[in-house]
Amino acid sequence: MTDVSTPDVTLTASAAKRINAILAKQDGAAFLRVSVEGGGCSGFSYKFDFAPSANADDLVVERDGARVLIDEMSLEFLKGSEIDFANELIGAAFKIKNPNATSGCGCGTSFSV
Repeated sequence: MTDVSTPDVTLTASAAKRINAILAKQDGAAFLRVSVEGGGCSGFSYKFDFAPSANADDLVVERDGARVLIDEMSLEFLKGSEIDFANELIGAAFKIKNPNATSGCGCGTSFSV
């Protein structure tokens, strides 16, 4: 488990608040895991899961008590990204502002590099 003082990925205060609220209702979950998978309408997609513990190769990003895990392979796609939580008229969702993505799609969970 890698805990870095200047992480490659950051959390906004809004995301941290929402993660803490979600994890408080999840039995046995101590972390939100963010990963990148092949697929989606643009080639890659973001996946959000809960995890009880970190793996040896995970980066742990913390803010205001909220902890997010990112595996080593996904980190290559997420370097420099910011995880945000937006509560908008059309719905509330986690949004990833990813400087590595060359394009995305309307769903907000799919991107290409």
